[in-house]
Amino acid sequence: MGTEAAKSPLLEGRSSRGATAAQTLGNIVVSIVGTGVLGLPFAFRTSGWLAGALGVSAAGAATFYCMLLLLDCRDKLREEEEDGDEHDGNYTYGDLGEKCFGAMGRFLTELTIILSQTGGSVAYLVFIGQNISSVFPSSAAADDHPRRRISPASVVLAVLLPAEAALSFIRTLSSLAPFSILADACTVLAVAAVVKDDIIQLLLLAAGGGDGGRSAFAGIWGVPFACGVAVFCFEGFCLTLALEASMAERRMFRPVLLRAIAGVTAVYVCFGVCGYLAYGDDTRDIVTLNLPNNWSTTAIKIALCIALALTFPMMMHPIHEIVEARLFRPPRLRGGVERAAAQASRVAVVGAVAAVACFVPAFGAFASFVGSTVCALLSFVLPALFHLRLVGAAASAWRRAVDGGFLLLGLAFAAHGVYTVVVSWF
Repeated sequence: MGTEAAKSPLLEGRSSRGATAAQTLGNIVVSIVGTGVLGLPFAFRTSGWLAGALGVSAAGAATFYCMLLLLDCRDKLREEEEDGDEHDGNYTYGDLGEKCFGAMGRFLTELTIILSQTGGSVAYLVFIGQNISSVFPSSAAADDHPRRRISPASVVLAVLLPAEAALSFIRTLSSLAPFSILADACTVLAVAAVVKDDIIQLLLLAAGGGDGGRSAFAGIWGVPFACGVAVFCFEGFCLTLALEASMAERRMFRPVLLRAIAGVTAVYVCFGVCGYLAYGDDTRDIVTLNLPNNWSTTAIKIALCIALALTFPMMMHPIHEIVEARLFRPPRLRGGVERAAAQASRVAVVGAVAAVACFVPAFGAFASFVGSTVCALLSFVLPALFHLRLVGAAASAWRRAVDGGFLLLGLAFAAHGVYTVVVSWF
């Protein structure tokens, strides 16, 4: 994460000074929106539509606040830079960890980033595997077992692993921009089609008098699950500093960030509510599995799978950067053998992620677990901890109390996520 490649904007502007406000807005949306949105209707089923909407809104507000904490920490370090300091002022998340707690702080921060990005990447592969397996029947014994589907693990290993290993050779975010743009187009079209089917289903329910089975509040224990999925939905937290550094007018980043988070949060709430109200207690952990089995549904699933397959390299990019920074010299100093070894390490990391994805049984539960553990640590605990360490002495008592609240809430949230998984295992 400390290399120039990690700081490159996803969508480069024509000016060498950096990205415009519109381009930065697009970059933020690209980095945030991911596969988690398709698990929101199931999360709303678990918590109730009103509790889910409030949970997503709270997650969006908390994410925005903690992103501001990171920017405050970076601004504080820039103010303290001494004359002749070789640092360019574009501090990364790992840099903040090192400034606060030394080499161990950098190690733990980068480890959390790796776990968070790995969780998101695994979720991408699980989603693609489950959706493709629901579309294509197995060629083996198809006549005897017409309902048999291709195994999701087979999809991941036979189709996704070679393609994603090849895409892992792309080394910079700016070079991934064309894939990100195509992925965004596929996602927008597919999500719009899902919402259209949700509305049709709602109209049919209204015409038939409805079943009255939709709950506004389904119980207190469903709320943490929904919040975990919501936190998982706000991906790309570790790219906050890089996106701000890529902007030409950095003073405009905060209002642009606010518009992006507010817009994404509104879309998340509407999508989750519509999906749950349309299917009620039959809502699946991936809402596309609720859609009727016809050609339009198949097109939606394939479009989403293409979008996530093209977004997967961006999710893996921070992992590759951290691993290579630990194992190899800077790219400009590497010899031929070392460059080949670095490429091999990328293929090995992608293979390891694919192997993990083959053993994940349920998308919804996995997304909630990742969101409530490592994503909560990355998005809430570390920013609050860094802010208290770097800015706390000059902050007001109220501001320190808020930071402490986020710190404790994030730790409690992560502990609950681990407890839930342990209970489900035993």
